[in-house]
Amino acid sequence: MDIKDQVISIIAEQALLEPEDVKLDSTLESLGIDSLGLVESIFAIEEAFDITVPFNANAPQESDFDISSVESIIAGIERLRADQNAA
Repeated sequence: MDIKDQVISIIAEQALLEPEDVKLDSTLESLGIDSLGLVESIFAIEEAFDITVPFNANAPQESDFDISSVESIIAGIERLRADQNAA
């Protein structure tokens, strides 16, 4: 399973949706994921990909991890994985 499919699966699980209902341009809000669901999604993503997401739930606007859409989350994870592999 590639990064995109894994992220969609994690987000779908948090939103209680089927993966095919999660589109790349979906926002977490449009999927019905609240702030607690967001935090749980971030934890699940960190665990699934063995990465640390630079996201502070108390100050999301200060994060350099873009959570504005499913696609931006996938791009952020790909960037973190690339940085991790380069280190």
